[in-house]
Amino acid sequence: MAKLTPLHDRVLVRRVEEAETARGGIIIPDTAKEKPQEGVVVAVGQGKREKGERVKPDVKEGDRILFGKYSGNEVRIDDEEFIIMREEEILGVLTGAAKHSEKKELAGSRR
Repeated sequence: MAKLTPLHDRVLVRRVEEAETARGGIIIPDTAKEKPQEGVVVAVGQGKREKGERVKPDVKEGDRILFGKYSGNEVRIDDEEFIIMREEEILGVLTGAAKHSEKKELAGSRR
């Protein structure tokens, strides 16, 4: 895979895919799905410069983040889709998110 290092305060994000079935077991086609607004940080730039000093980014590789619906620009690298956005477009860092999605899947299978 080609390696991309974002410049300045930009962040490279891989979208987190949502489950493909609804509660009733109905499969939702790709064309009807909204793209998730969660992702995992793949790479981070060195940070922006303010008054000659470099400001270190608040996010790091591996962070699971939440971003706005129209944030960033979609890019394709080696047949994989990513989003490159400015750090200020990130709404927050999710903690315990992976466990939360696993709980949802378990709850759906019990019904």
